[in-house]
Amino acid sequence: MARRAGTYHEPMNATEVLPLAPGVIDALRAVTTATLTTVLLKKGLRNVWLRGTRPLAHGYARCVGRAFTLRFVPSREDLATPASWASPISTRAAIEAMPAGVIAVVDAMGVTDAGIFGDILCARMRHREVAALVSDGVVRDVAGVLATRLPVWCQGTAAPSSVTGLTFVDWQRPIGCGGVAVFPNDVIVADADGAVVIPQALLDDVLAAAVEQERQEAWIMREVERGAALPGLYPMNADTQARYDAWKAAGDRG
Repeated sequence: MARRAGTYHEPMNATEVLPLAPGVIDALRAVTTATLTTVLLKKGLRNVWLRGTRPLAHGYARCVGRAFTLRFVPSREDLATPASWASPISTRAAIEAMPAGVIAVVDAMGVTDAGIFGDILCARMRHREVAALVSDGVVRDVAGVLATRLPVWCQGTAAPSSVTGLTFVDWQRPIGCGGVAVFPNDVIVADADGAVVIPQALLDDVLAAAVEQERQEAWIMREVERGAALPGLYPMNADTQARYDAWKAAGDRG
C-alpha cells in the first residue's frame, strides 16, 4: 500500500507509565543532581548526566518525574514536512499520551538549529500537568514557551521548526539524550546543574544513599563554617565518622 508523503505510520507499543510515590518525589526534590551523580558513581554509573540540558530560565524548582521518552532521527525530506504534524506518529500525538507528572525527555540528537517544540505544544504539556521538558536539542518561540511556565531544560533556542532538521519517529522507547541512555520509566531529576537519570531498577537504593549523603554533607558544611580543616573531614576519616555517627544517633542535634 502506498504511503502519502509526509506521514509515518509504524505501529507503536507504548510503555505504561508507572506511578511514582509522592514520598519519593518529595525526597528527591531535596537532593541535588550533584549528589545524585556522586551516588550513582559509587554504584558504578558514570554516564548519567544528560549533556546540554541547561535550564531555559533561572529559578526553576527542582523537578522530579518518570521519563516519558520521545525520539527524533535525522531529517528526511519525504517525512519531515509540515504535513507530518498531523500524522498519528507526531509530537502532537505523543503529548496527548503523556500522563500528569512525567518529564518529557526528548532525543533531538543534539541538533541546535531546529526547535523541537514551541509555545503551543508547551502550553498543551503544561495543561496536561507534565512536570517538565528535558532535551539535548532546542526550543522555538522562546518568549511564548517561557510564558507557559513549563520548566524546560535544553541547549537553547532556534527559530526554525523541527522538520527543518529532524524527523519525529516514536515515543516511549529507549533513547539517547545528551549521550545518555534513557528508558521509559527511568526517573529524571533536573535542577540548576542540569538533568540526571536514575535507572528505574536502582531507584530505591539510590534514594536511600542520596538522602544520607545530603545529610552527611550538610553536617560537613556546618563543620567547615565552624572553621574545621578539610583533611580528615571531607572525606571523613574514622574519628570524624564517629563524631558524625554520634550526632546522627542523637537526633541531628548540636
